[in-house]
Amino acid sequence: MKFLSFLAQACAVLAGIILTGVTLITCASLIGRNTTGWTLLGDYELTAVAAGAAIALFMPWCQLRRQNIIVDFFTARASSAVNARLDRFGALLLAAMFIVLAWRTAAGGLSARSSMTTTMMLGFPEWITYAVMVPPLLLTGVIALVQAFGPAQKEEEGVA
Repeated sequence: MKFLSFLAQACAVLAGIILTGVTLITCASLIGRNTTGWTLLGDYELTAVAAGAAIALFMPWCQLRRQNIIVDFFTARASSAVNARLDRFGALLLAAMFIVLAWRTAAGGLSARSSMTTTMMLGFPEWITYAVMVPPLLLTGVIALVQAFGPAQKEEEGVA
């Protein structure tokens, strides 16, 4: 799990760097547009492409930390053993969902590459965004599988 944790952290750091870059580009474009009339061509496209990649890159860290939304209304009074089994089952369902999501994202990326789909203003190849999204989606699925079938996590490790 340490290697998966390292990969999840690396993905989260990369996502943070991407979002910082998008923030700087957006600020420069807004300041230029409101002061000198200069704007960065395609800033909206860059934001959309980068945000999609960043969201996918944050998912492994989110799953590793078990920080997804949990609705415990019906299980609040259940025993910790029942909740642990439900958490493992939920992790298994999430793993299946993310593995399918990675597969379909890869298929979409291959389709975008074969049709040479690009963004309207910049002509940025859309398949690149898909390609960036597939590994973290797959990593999230693997982390969830380990959580579903691996040893129980300790509360003091910060992974509930």
